[in-house]
Amino acid sequence: MSSQTQSFDAKALRETVLDMAYAGSTVHIGCAFSIIELLAVLYRKHLRYPGNDPHATGRDYLVLSKGHGVMAQYACMRELGWLKDEAFSAYFADGSELKGLSDSRIPGLEVTSGSLGHGFSVGVGLAMGAKLRGTDQKTFALVGDGEVNEGPIWEGALFAAHHELKNFMVIVDENGFQAMGRTQEVLKLGSIQAKFESFGFEAITIDGHDEVAIDCAIMQLWASNSASPKALIAKTVKGKGVPFMENNNIWHYTRLDPVTYARALSAVDGRAP
Repeated sequence: MSSQTQSFDAKALRETVLDMAYAGSTVHIGCAFSIIELLAVLYRKHLRYPGNDPHATGRDYLVLSKGHGVMAQYACMRELGWLKDEAFSAYFADGSELKGLSDSRIPGLEVTSGSLGHGFSVGVGLAMGAKLRGTDQKTFALVGDGEVNEGPIWEGALFAAHHELKNFMVIVDENGFQAMGRTQEVLKLGSIQAKFESFGFEAITIDGHDEVAIDCAIMQLWASNSASPKALIAKTVKGKGVPFMENNNIWHYTRLDPVTYARALSAVDGRAP
């Protein structure tokens, strides 16, 4: 597996995200916080990087289709030693290589995403390539529930089911929000699990902040004898870990100031703000 020494502690990962967001005076904190536990479990146990090399030929693929949540992935990549501390203190400074969206020029980021819906299809292509090569590589594509509104998601889902890409798993971060409001109000989705099942996926819905449940669900899906692609629907809280950010969609685009930064760090540390 990718990391047998790193703990990927959710609290520490959230602190790193806050430090980055404050240093760079940047946004997308809430949507990074909703995927912290999902990424922690994936990197801790389920993603394979031979030699801890993000370029390794036989690696598994993690496609962050909701590219605006990339600070959470950067935090994990820091634990792996793929990113140095100075990249975080200089986040968004002149000359910084780290962007506010996933960028494939950074080792460890498989796609350039941010134009929502496209990363999913790239992930399907990676899974198809692995199947054609006869490798045991797995592909995970992490998408947002608002992103599920996009047509390319369902075109890719049809392709994945038709070609029986049992090595492909989509993880839906169902936090109930998108940039402009509640997902239910912008475009109703109904049951996301039922939708993926109707497209030929084997699907499970879990609490996306329960690391044991995440781990068990991933193992259950991969252990299935079905040739179907997999879907893990993760019910999450946007802004999870900081009470004044939780389910408060202004933290999609709001920047930290010295007061809110201190309050958020105190909340993550478990101390009174």
